Order: sequence, then C-alpha cells, then structure tokens
Amino acid sequence: MKMQEFLQFLTQQLTHWRRQYKGLRRKGKLMRSPKSKSDRKQLLRTFQKNVILFLSKSNDKSARRKQERALQSKAKSVTTKSSIYSVCLDWVHEHRSLGILAIAVLSLTGVIGQKLYNQTQLQLGHPAPQTITAPYTAKIEDQKKTEAERKAVSRSSLQVLMLDARMNEQINENLQQLLDDGNEIRAVAGAFPFFDSVVLPISTQRYLRSCNDSEWQAVQVAVENSKNQQKKGTGQTTSSRPSSIAAPNQERQPRTTPQKTEPVDFSQSTDFTQAVAELESYRLTTSEKNLSLLIAQISQTRKRYTEATTKLLQLETVTPEAVYEESFLLDLSDVEWEKTQMGIHQSAERILTQGIPQGLPKNILQDAVSLQLQSLVPESAQPLAKNLLLAVLKPNLQKDEEETRVNAQKAAAGVPPVMEEVRHGEVIVKRGVQITAWNLEVLKHYRLVRREVKWRGLLKLGGLIAIAIGIFVWVERHVDYELRQRDRLLVLLLTLSVPGLVTMGLPYTTWSALGLLLGSFYGPTLGLTVVGLLLPILAVILDMSKVALLAGAGGAILGSYIAQRLRSREELALLGLAIALTQGGIYLIVKILIGQAFGSTWYIVLREAGFFALSGLGWSVVALGLSPYLEKVFDLVTPIRLAELANPNRPLLKRLATETPGTFQHTLFVATLAEAAAKELGCNVELVRAGTLYHDIGKMHDPLGFIENQMGGPNKHDTEIKDPWKSAEIIKKHVTEGLVMARKHLLPTAIQAFIPEHQGTMLIAYFHHQAQQMAQEDPSLTVDDADFRYDGPIPQSRETGIVMLADSCEAALRSLQASAKSVGEKRSLKDVSTEQALTMLNNILRAKWQDNQLVDSGLKREEMSQIAQIFVDVWQQFHHKRIAYPKLKASNTVRNS
Repeated sequence: MKMQEFLQFLTQQLTHWRRQYKGLRRKGKLMRSPKSKSDRKQLLRTFQKNVILFLSKSNDKSARRKQERALQSKAKSVTTKSSIYSVCLDWVHEHRSLGILAIAVLSLTGVIGQKLYNQTQLQLGHPAPQTITAPYTAKIEDQKKTEAERKAVSRSSLQVLMLDARMNEQINENLQQLLDDGNEIRAVAGAFPFFDSVVLPISTQRYLRSCNDSEWQAVQVAVENSKNQQKKGTGQTTSSRPSSIAAPNQERQPRTTPQKTEPVDFSQSTDFTQAVAELESYRLTTSEKNLSLLIAQISQTRKRYTEATTKLLQLETVTPEAVYEESFLLDLSDVEWEKTQMGIHQSAERILTQGIPQGLPKNILQDAVSLQLQSLVPESAQPLAKNLLLAVLKPNLQKDEEETRVNAQKAAAGVPPVMEEVRHGEVIVKRGVQITAWNLEVLKHYRLVRREVKWRGLLKLGGLIAIAIGIFVWVERHVDYELRQRDRLLVLLLTLSVPGLVTMGLPYTTWSALGLLLGSFYGPTLGLTVVGLLLPILAVILDMSKVALLAGAGGAILGSYIAQRLRSREELALLGLAIALTQGGIYLIVKILIGQAFGSTWYIVLREAGFFALSGLGWSVVALGLSPYLEKVFDLVTPIRLAELANPNRPLLKRLATETPGTFQHTLFVATLAEAAAKELGCNVELVRAGTLYHDIGKMHDPLGFIENQMGGPNKHDTEIKDPWKSAEIIKKHVTEGLVMARKHLLPTAIQAFIPEHQGTMLIAYFHHQAQQMAQEDPSLTVDDADFRYDGPIPQSRETGIVMLADSCEAALRSLQASAKSVGEKRSLKDVSTEQALTMLNNILRAKWQDNQLVDSGLKREEMSQIAQIFVDVWQQFHHKRIAYPKLKASNTVRNS
C-alpha cells in the first residue's frame, strides 16, 4: 500500500515538473542564470527530503500532509520567481537584435580603437596647461640627439661588398671569347716556329715569315747569287748583294702595299743579312735540295701568315677595342702563347677573387694587372696579356644590403645614449609654451604625463562603426539570405579577427579567411559588404601599411566573390591558392607603381610580396579546416555541405533505400519535381535537393504503414488497425519520428525544416473521411479535425513550399500514370493524360493555396500555374512514349539439326 502511494506521489511530482519544463522550453525561457539554478537545486532538495520522510516508517498522516503543503508552497514561490525571469527573458528575446548591435559596436570599437585607451593628456606640440618643474635631479636620455648620432655613425659605417657571380661569369666568357679569336687567327697562320729553331733561329723565322715581298725576293736573290759565285770558284763570299740593289732601306714596309719604287739595298738590315747567312749556312751543311724545300716551306708559311694578318685586321675593325696587334699575337711561339693563355686565366681569377669595386681608378687597375702578369706570363707577351685583361675586366663587387645594414646597426648600437642632466627645481616647460619632444621625454621620465582614455575619439570611432553596421544591416535586408542572430555573431567574430591580429602587431592578418568563409557561408554580397566597410575604417584608424591593407583586402574580395560558386573542398583549395597569388601580386604591383620596388630595396619588396602570398595561402588553409566545424556549431548550410548531405551513401539515405524502397523511389521523384521548379523559380536548388531527400525519413519507423512500401500486399490499416484515428496517428508520426532521426544524426536546421513543413497543417483526408463515415453510423463518435491534421508548421520558405507541392502532386501523377496504363495501348500516355494531369495539378495547388498552407512560404499565387506546368513537363519526360517493337510470331515447326 505504501509503495503504491509513493509511486502515485512520485508520478504527480514528475508530471508537474515535466509540464513546467515543457512550458519554459516552448517559450525559449529555460533559465541559465545562477539564481534560477540555485532555486532549482533548492526545489530538488525539498523534493528529496519529502521522499526520505515518506520512506520512513512514520504513519503520521498529518506530518505527511504538512510536508506536502510545504512542498507546494515552495513550488509556488519558485513558479512566481520563474515567471519574473520569464518576463525578463521575453524582453531580452524581443530586443536581441539591439543586443547584438550593441555588442558589435562595443567589440569593434574596443579592438580597433585600442590606441585610444592610454593616451597622454600632454601632447607634443600642444601648449602646457601649467608651469612644470623637476621634482629631483636626474640624468635623462635625449633620444633625439642619441638617434641623430646613431644615424650619423650608421651612415658612415663601411659598406659590405660581395662578389657578383653573374658579372664574374660574364667577364670569363668575354675573356675566353677573345682568346678563342686569337687561337683561330694563330691556327690560320700555322705552327710557329715552323722549322727547327736550332738550324734556323726563331728570330730569323719570324723575320722570314713577316717581311714584305721585296725583302723576301731580295733574300732569295742573295742566296742564289752566293751559290753562283761559289760555283765559279771566285771565293768572294763576303758580298751577297745583287747588282740591282742600289740603296739600303732599314724600315719594314707594309707587306700589303704594292712596291713600285726603285730597287732598294737591304744589305744594311741586320735581319736581312742574318737571314741570308742562316740560309747559306744551311745550304752548305745540307744540300741544294733541302734548301729548295726550306724556301718552299717559307713561302707557304708566308702565304698563311698573310691570310692570318688579313683576318686579324678584319677582327680589329669589328671589335670596339683592338686588343690584338700583329707583332704581339703572331710573333709569339706556340709555347709562349700557351703560357700566356694560362697566365691570363690565372691573373683574371686572382683579380676577380680580390674584387674590383665600383669607381676604382683606371691606373690602379692597370698596376694590379701588370703586377699579376709579371710572374705568370712571358715578358714578350705581357703587353698583349695586359690589353686582353683590361679589355674585359669590370667592377664585380656590389653592395651587400643585408650585411651593410647589420654592420650599420651594430655600429649604431655601439653609440652610447646622450644623457642630459636636469636639476631639482629646473623648469621643464612653462605655462602656455608648446611642448617639445625633449619636454615630453623629461615629463615621461618624472611620470608627470598623466594618461587618460580619449572618450571623444572612441565616440567618434563608435559612431563610424555604427554607421558601417547600419549599412551592413540595410544590405542584409535587401538580399535573399536572412541572417539569424547566430549568423550575425559569426560575422562579428570573423570581422574581429582582422583588426585583432593587426593590433597584436601581425600585418599578415586573416583577410583571406574572412573572404573565404563569409563568401562561402553567406554569399558574395554580404562578404563584399563586410570587406568594403572594414577596409576604410582600418585604413583611417590603424597605423599600418596601406599597401598591406590593400593587398589583404584584394584577396578577401576575390574569396568573397567566388567562394559560394564552388561545389567541392578541392575547388576551395584552388581558390586559396588564387587568393595567395592575388595578395602577393597586389603588394608587388602597388610597390612598383609607387617606385619602391627599384634600387637597392627590390629584394625586400619581393620578400614581403612572398610573405603576403604565403599568409594568404596559410589563412585559406585555416579557413578550410575551420569551415566544417563552423558549419556544425553555427548550423550553417553551404553548397558544399548540401552536396555532401545529398550523397546517397549517407547513413540515413542508405537506410531509407534499404528499409523503405517505395518511399525512397517516391523521394527521388519528388526531388526531381522540386529541383526543376526550384531552378525555374530561382530558389536554392542544392537546399531543395538535400531537403527533399530527407523529408520522409520518419517513415522508417513503420514502413508498412505507408502504401508505397506495401508492394501490393495487404493494407494493415484495412486488415489490422481498422481505426482511422490510430491510422492518422501512424501517418502523423512520420513527421515527429523524422525530426528525432534528423536531430540524432545532427542534420542542419534548414534540412530539418523540410520534415514538418512539407506537410504543414494539411488534413489527412483519407482517414478523416473514414472517421466521418463511422461517425454517421455511430452518433456517439465525434470527429475533431485536429486529430487528422499535421502539427505543422506550414512552409516558412519558398524551398519547403515547393517540396510540399511536389510531394502532393507526386501521388496524383502516379495514380494518373496507373490509370493511363489501364486504358490500354489504343491511345498514348500523352494523348490520354497531358491535359488531365495539368488540370489535376492545378486543382491540387489551388486547394493548397485556399487551405492557407503557403501564406508564409513566399510563393505567389501566379506562380502556382507555372509550377504545375513544370511538374507536368518533368512527368512527361519520365514517362515518355517508347518505340513499339514488332511482335514475333512463334514458329510451329522445329528446325532439324
């Protein structure tokens, strides 16, 4: 008995609390304040105390009633307090938009205007409000003088030079080209010496090869005369001069100039007489035949020498600097030329390694070249080598900006601060006199500069931000997307991230993430509005590079404009790369336009442009990583998330296809109808597709309760239930069960809205009609229309309204299809059903409109006929006329094998 009484008492208390909880939850007034929490705890303790007293063996009913009255009194007092809190919550709920607006203004003002919090009352250049003296003697650093001295030391510090590898490579290439030209010319001239130097000295060979034609002819005549005289036996061998030579001429005439003057006597020329003597000696030691061969070899060598000199003259006319001279290049032996080339390379390498600075006097470079060549090049070739090196050597040292800056900083850091002594009682600044930088430093040292919050500046900034938010609200009301309070909060948080990082000293802020997320979540209009309003505010208020702001905003604009058009995470990743290139490119282009990308700072500009590009890519990656979490937390639906939810491999959709195949087929056809209408009416097609796929998931709680899943089997409503009220409950339950499943699987609210709104508050006509018939037969039964209507709500958007119409028309079109098939093959489906289908759908849509199911959806009355026509067109495409194949007659004969 006691146990029964206890259970009854417990049931009453739980029922009372459950009603109270439902009422608060329905009104959105579940209290979260600490005071209400303590009231609930106190009520719970009272209930536990009464339970303990009840379980005790005390039979005193009066005491139990006393405890019950105390419990009721406490519950009544808590209810009274809850009503007060409910009124407060109602007021807060009604004015939540103003609360979000206030939070936005205060937070943005607080973050952007942080420099206005701790400003000095005494400002540089302002008159002093009173005469201020030093409270005690102190030495104070004069920062202006210290900075001036450090700048002077920094400017006078030595520059750090570094070798220019590209210039060295160019110099070596030019030098090698000159040497290759020399080798080519010497190859034309042939090997030198061209004969054995022991028999014929190099000097004689050089003379015989390079002398002019008249001298060479004179040499041959002299040798021939000497031979004839010896044959006559006269013994006069001292004179080899021919009788036709009249006077000596020691000057070598250019071989290329024709000689048409009187015969010249060459006997006074030392080279001539020596050459004749060497040839005569060779004839005497060998034979006449060998001498003839030598004469022929000399003639051939002279011919090649002439060709080489001609090519050398052509080369000197082509090159701007004539570095080769006939007497130097061709007079060197092959061994001397090899040593000369090697010495030139070594000298050039040493000189380039030491470096040639800009502005080096020419005589110093000449002396350095001469000094290097003394030990590396033969003496006879030094003039030629010097000309070659001086022709190609250029300054190869350039300023190392980074090391020079580091050295300048070290030199400046070594300068001690300039200290000034301020004595006790000395006047720092007089009243009415403008405060200088030195005065301000002294006042700061003595802590005589009082700081204050610049309320006027903060108010101006707050007003500016309020105007910007007002513009945003105006734009919001003129776009199709209606923001919730949580959406406004997310926009505020994303907006705060940009100035927040800037105030922390990071110029590479979250512009790219802001553009990507706002554009993906809310579309290009709102994203561009936020970026366009934030940019001028930051440019005016914050002390930061305007080029950096412009580069970041450019990336954000690109992300806002394109993000919502993309349909995969991969495309968003590519957009992040495009944003990175945009930010780096804008920074570089602006720097080029203002002339800061040239000169010695070009690599710094390139480095900063690279940093901006990397920051854009990095924040884009962060945005992509945060996007799924923000979608979950703030209950957002983006095109990408809707595409993911519409994947047939999602758990709920797989279950729907497996457990309720008829409902799944119905869902697919409804989705096709709704998508076509949504596309034609300019609605969110992705949302319609995903919402339609989930609108009937609640039918999985009792698949056979719905005729499309019975597959021609017995209808349980006719065979088992036979109660229209219970049948209506089963039908209605697919909405509530669908919501339970949707919440369990964390579907977005926008998708969940399709589950109840696609039925609205429509009447379950079939079972309502059955109930009315039963009531006519049995007067004791009463039919309440509410028992046969869905709980609603009616469609609150164009998308859910379209799905309601498609869901209602699908069954009618399916029944029309079945009736058309029963007509037979005499008439086609198009002939039988087109006008009938259109008339039927117009009647259905008119009924929905007259039943006030679409008053909150945003659909217009004139759009009903358009939707009906779209549905009929889609239906015809599904059930188009097929080709009639010829019938084959069965053969009565059997073919023999």
